[in-house]
Amino acid sequence: MPYVAVSALSHPGLLRERNEDSLVVGPWTLCATVTENPQTLVFPLGTPLLVAVADGLGGHPGGDVASALVARRIASVGPLLTGEDAVRDALNACNRAVYEAAGEEGSGLTGMGTTVAGIVVLPGSALVFNVGDSRVYAASRDGLRQVSVDDSPPLPPGRRTTSLVTQCLGGSLDFRAVQPHVTTAPLTPGDRYLICTDGLSDPVTTDVLDDVMREHDDVRAAFELWKSAIAAGGPDNITLAVVRVADDGEADEFPAGSGS
Repeated sequence: MPYVAVSALSHPGLLRERNEDSLVVGPWTLCATVTENPQTLVFPLGTPLLVAVADGLGGHPGGDVASALVARRIASVGPLLTGEDAVRDALNACNRAVYEAAGEEGSGLTGMGTTVAGIVVLPGSALVFNVGDSRVYAASRDGLRQVSVDDSPPLPPGRRTTSLVTQCLGGSLDFRAVQPHVTTAPLTPGDRYLICTDGLSDPVTTDVLDDVMREHDDVRAAFELWKSAIAAGGPDNITLAVVRVADDGEADEFPAGSGS
């Protein structure tokens, strides 16, 4: 029976005092937590499997609260995400929930917000989605290809990245609707995806990400990607997940629910 293996970690990096990222793998969420070693979970291919990262906005109050709220809310509806419209509806509901929480009297969370990016693995296809600048990459023999859409302003000449986002979940004083990016891609055994916050994709070039994904298996790749971000200064929280669809013949490599 085909299955899905997810190797993931979340780390504050070297400069941030706390981790405001959150991670979703199926029913599991990891919020404001430090894991220097990748953890691996294995799921049968069948029921929709959600894997996502959320990056609380730095410089705003409650970034960790916003990312955790979105992670837990979207994880709760993950098995229901069978199509693009369902994913859009879930992300719009998350956006409203962030504004509602930020607007509660005495919360001190006014303006809190978060990005989100991930995939829903279905038999034969993957639903790729994002709001903000957290990313999803497809990894193939032809190389690493970004399949999410950055919600960022045009880059100035000579700049490779920017910390600004043009839309996110929450993030402003007054309610703003979002236009989630959601696409469907075909999926076959052997396909791999990398999902990450900009704590990885900003300091580490795509060429380096590609080399690591080509050279290593899932668990080692997750660890080496984290090491690359740390070697580049670890300027931000680092959260990533390597997702692979595998044939039944590989099932003994990762016992179900195992940690690496």
